[in-house]
Amino acid sequence: MSHPSAASSGGKNRRAANDPLWLQMLLISLSLAFVGLMLVLPLSIVFIEAFRDGVGAYLKSFDDRAAWQAIKLTLIASGISIPLNLVFGLAAAWAIAKFDFKGKSLLITLIDLPFAVSPVISGLIFVLLFGLQGWLGPWLAEHNIRIIFAVPGIVLATIFVTFPFIARELIPLMQQQGSDEEQAALSLGAGGWQTFCRVTLPNIKWGLLYGVILGNARAMGEFGAVSVVSGHIRGKTNTIPLHVEILYNEYNVVAAFAMASLLALLGLITLAAKSYLEWKVQQDLHQSLEPSSAEA
Repeated sequence: MSHPSAASSGGKNRRAANDPLWLQMLLISLSLAFVGLMLVLPLSIVFIEAFRDGVGAYLKSFDDRAAWQAIKLTLIASGISIPLNLVFGLAAAWAIAKFDFKGKSLLITLIDLPFAVSPVISGLIFVLLFGLQGWLGPWLAEHNIRIIFAVPGIVLATIFVTFPFIARELIPLMQQQGSDEEQAALSLGAGGWQTFCRVTLPNIKWGLLYGVILGNARAMGEFGAVSVVSGHIRGKTNTIPLHVEILYNEYNVVAAFAMASLLALLGLITLAAKSYLEWKVQQDLHQSLEPSSAEA
């Protein structure tokens, strides 16, 4: 018996093969031209400008304490925000996929909130809450706690903008898998943690890693929310994107593009990791369909 999705995919491929050749060529050419113009060309320009004055000038751009501080702060923000969102994403996906409760639709909607709200608005919300003139500002100042224009504010803003990535990857995956395997493991005497590690986690591992990669890429490249809460203090509260802006405004073009190339390189590594994960998912899916194909 052939797999329904495979049959559906085969039908679509046959329909696509029957389309006129000129239409296929037109659509492929338009797609490649758009990707080349909007993605490949700008990305190439970043590296061309970064190495415009040679490798020596490129490396010298990183011989700056403010640049290393920006890199360090970017890694700190992503290093704190992604593990926290990993815990939240797992908990939220588990609750939504496994339990029925009032407010479930509201929780799903709220998880999507960072996608709908501008990052600048989210930054302003944190300023309104934790700024000196904000709701909690006087209390924080009284206890000598600084959040806005400091590292905690940057971390909070990064957590907010990367909030949905892991949860949104896991929710449909766990809903599709259901809870039959977990219930079977529990009925055989496995504990909750043992069931999670040996049954649930292997089934969601690629989706989980995919969400972590996308969230980490967003965390390192976030500009709007971090810009509002950071105060742009050079060498203290600037992340890589903010440092790039400052260098470019100072007409230090080579240094600006050198730092930008670092972000672009991280983005390319993320893209390669994403492609690898998609390949692994396809491999796992193919292996899972093999017994069905053999039975057919």
